[in-house]
Amino acid sequence: MTAAENVCYTLINVSSDSEPPSEVTLKADLEKGEIKAKTEALKKVIIMILNGEKLPGLLMTIIRFVLPLQDHTIKKLLLVFWEIVPKTTPDGKLLQEMILVCDAYRKDLQHPNEFIRGSTLRFLCKLKESELLEPLMPAIRACLEHRHSYVRRNAVLAIYTIYRNFEHLIPDAPELIHDFLVNEKDASCKRNAFMMLIHADQDRALDYLSTCIDQVHTFGDILQLVIVELIYKVCHANPSERARFIRCIYNLLQSSSPAVKYEAAGTLVTLSSAPTAVKAAAQCYIDLIIKESDNNVKLIVLDRLIELKEHPTHERVLQDLVMDILRVLSTPDLEVRKKTLQLALDLVSSRNVEELVIVLKKEVIKTNNVTEHEDTDKYRQLLVRTLHSCSVRFPDMAANVIPVLMEFLSDTNEAAAADVLEFVREAIQRFDSLRPLIIEKMLEVFHAIKTVKIYRGALWILGEYCSTKDDIQSVMTEVRRSLGEIPIVENEIKRETGEVKAEDEVSAAPAQKLVTEMGTYVTQSALSSNRPSKKEEDRPPLRGFLMDGDFYVAASLATTLTKVALRYVAIVQDKKKQNSFVAESMLIMVTVLHLGKSSLPKKPITDDDVDRISLCLKVLSECSPLMNDIFNKECRRSLSHMLTVRLEEEKLSQKKESEKRSVTVQADDPISFMQLTAKNEMTSKEDQFQLSLLAAMGNTQRKEAADPLASKLNKVTQLTGFSDPVYAEAYVHVNQYDIVLDVLVVNQTNDTLQNCTLELATLGDLKLVEKPSPLTLAPHDFANIKANVKVASTENGIIFGNIVYDVSGAASDRNCVVLSDIHIDIMDYIQPASCTDAEFRQMWAEFEWENKVTVNTNITDLNEYLQHILKSTNMKCLTPEKALSGFCGFMAANLYARSIFGEDALANVSIEKPIHLGPDAPVNGHIRIRAKSQGMALSLGDKINLSQKKSNV
Repeated sequence: MTAAENVCYTLINVSSDSEPPSEVTLKADLEKGEIKAKTEALKKVIIMILNGEKLPGLLMTIIRFVLPLQDHTIKKLLLVFWEIVPKTTPDGKLLQEMILVCDAYRKDLQHPNEFIRGSTLRFLCKLKESELLEPLMPAIRACLEHRHSYVRRNAVLAIYTIYRNFEHLIPDAPELIHDFLVNEKDASCKRNAFMMLIHADQDRALDYLSTCIDQVHTFGDILQLVIVELIYKVCHANPSERARFIRCIYNLLQSSSPAVKYEAAGTLVTLSSAPTAVKAAAQCYIDLIIKESDNNVKLIVLDRLIELKEHPTHERVLQDLVMDILRVLSTPDLEVRKKTLQLALDLVSSRNVEELVIVLKKEVIKTNNVTEHEDTDKYRQLLVRTLHSCSVRFPDMAANVIPVLMEFLSDTNEAAAADVLEFVREAIQRFDSLRPLIIEKMLEVFHAIKTVKIYRGALWILGEYCSTKDDIQSVMTEVRRSLGEIPIVENEIKRETGEVKAEDEVSAAPAQKLVTEMGTYVTQSALSSNRPSKKEEDRPPLRGFLMDGDFYVAASLATTLTKVALRYVAIVQDKKKQNSFVAESMLIMVTVLHLGKSSLPKKPITDDDVDRISLCLKVLSECSPLMNDIFNKECRRSLSHMLTVRLEEEKLSQKKESEKRSVTVQADDPISFMQLTAKNEMTSKEDQFQLSLLAAMGNTQRKEAADPLASKLNKVTQLTGFSDPVYAEAYVHVNQYDIVLDVLVVNQTNDTLQNCTLELATLGDLKLVEKPSPLTLAPHDFANIKANVKVASTENGIIFGNIVYDVSGAASDRNCVVLSDIHIDIMDYIQPASCTDAEFRQMWAEFEWENKVTVNTNITDLNEYLQHILKSTNMKCLTPEKALSGFCGFMAANLYARSIFGEDALANVSIEKPIHLGPDAPVNGHIRIRAKSQGMALSLGDKINLSQKKSNV
């Protein structure tokens, strides 16, 4: 029986700490108690039966003293009681008492109260005994004509389930329901009746649909959904019917119900691949995304749009709808925006890139100075990256994009500004024609940059690409403006003593307010206590960074000044001007060195920065051609090489993606003509409705089914030994958020085993959903028991337990067989993922749990070991292949993966080949794993430890 058929009707939560009551007290309450006492007693009886107790002595008591009562709560509880109580003797015959129960329910089916009638009809859907149902058939038929829709609706359901299970009891059911459907006015009754006809007699359902196909748009949404399902099934089974019904599906795209529109669009795409159909479906999806407020719905429908794009013939149609897709950006949710931008970028072409860039520019400007939403900064970063990609793929757009983005270099959000800077660096290198524009805009915003990292990058770009005399002079002016009065040390001491007023200083643009300690040169009095904050406000930006102890920017400044000074010497012939410019550059470097060595900054200058500035001073003092070549040509050559490699990698990944999507047909593949295909050959088509039902139930193991070589046997765990009285083995079926254990239990003895119960317990972040029901096993008989376990996070879990049973006729205590532990493999929950280097570094700094695993393997090749680790941990290597190619005896790589629960896992592999131990020496080193949760870090470490060695099989 499949997961979809094996339905559990009633679930009741049982508090495990309550004491089970005795049968005597329950009997007394049921016989002589008040209504409230009888209700409580009946609840306890139901719970005890669910836990495996038989309680045969209470059956007649309930029939005599509880069944005649008219209380609605008792009536409800009795429906649950009769559903779960054993209705047959051990040899399979119906209990005599059930005749009395049957009579009581015949009276309930004729009860004047519609609730009692309707709930009784619902209960009859769950009965599997035809002897009980047979006397009730006339009463059930009569309920079809009841005045209340609740009764009629449930009567249709009852007739359907009885017809499906016991056709001989009501052979004319389809005809009866068809006549009922023609005259019915209530939407829910019509839906149930139509649903029954679809499954019981499809031809009658089609006949009815043909009579009212023009009125379909006026029906209720629940009936429309069923009509969509029928059309889907009919058209897939009989393609010649498509022309008859496809107009109906088009009409349903205009339905007022979002669910109907969604299903109709999905059905339309499967029935027709014509561009008009694909366009109508895509527009319907876009409309749904914009109008639905639930972000989960938006993401699901976006996924359907992305699936449409994957089809090569549909991609061209979607390219015309890029502007409509961009309307989704009005949603504030970051995940929705991220998917939308990615989809738009995949669909962008030379025809629509201009419009796309205009919209994205407007969106970027909208995010400026907007702080009410926490994701605004991240959204701006996404927009910048998308514009970057558009400009790289379509160079003509760069000139429009750059002026808008350059404004964000002065942004307080470092991430977005860093992306802009990266984009500007690539644009200035790749597009020669844009260099004057970029330099001009960079000089305009340079003084307003607030973060040191962005300042450093901007300084490098100016130093590298300023090639005219005026530009070089402008760079020097900006540097002096940003540094303030020099020499810095003397100026700072004067400021402390109050000799220099803020207005006497070189005018500087407002800089970021940095709280720095000014040293202990001056004793601060009450009169001057407010002065430092004012001075700090007036301090130029570069000086603020230096006073804060960030001398890495000073090393960068020295390199930039050296580059522009060498270039200035080459351009300007006047010796006096050359010496003046070089001297000014050297003066700035010397004053920075002096400041670093003094005790004024928060942190002293590092030796590395001292060496770099000293080197630059030496280069400027000597001005050798070799150094000129290194500073002014080699740096740019390195950047050019890096950008070329990155572009090649992007092209390669795009090529792989397009190859994956393109439909390749081999020369000897058979051609399938739909018109010539027999009905029974249509089974290759997947039933979308069945798939969505299985997905809703968590049963989404389609990959296994698709691959005939993927055997389920590797997921079978043996729980007991072959010589145990009860043999058990479990198939571990891992779904997205739960695990289903399908346990096969075999009685290997010659005795009947009664109350054979599978008792399970869990360790880790696992939770048992329900207690498996007890079984009775005949000699050498076997049975399957299913148990559900919920999973809440990615960490190793263990399921353990035992099987307990009574031997028929034996007076001894219950027997027990202890089961082996079932270890849940976290690899089922971890999927490879990718992130940028900056995101990786940020997460590496943020995550608090680290697990260091020492490499202990028999693999002798570095690359082979890395591939083995990637395969066994489901992680993705972020380090590019070119960086890992070649052999140098050492390898370092970054790995990344994400769990289905949204947890990130990072790993850094540092391995080496000890050459002194010979060519056959195994790889050694260590792997550091970092994660947000302790369980994830430990579980991944355990997995790596277990799978480090390569098996010889």
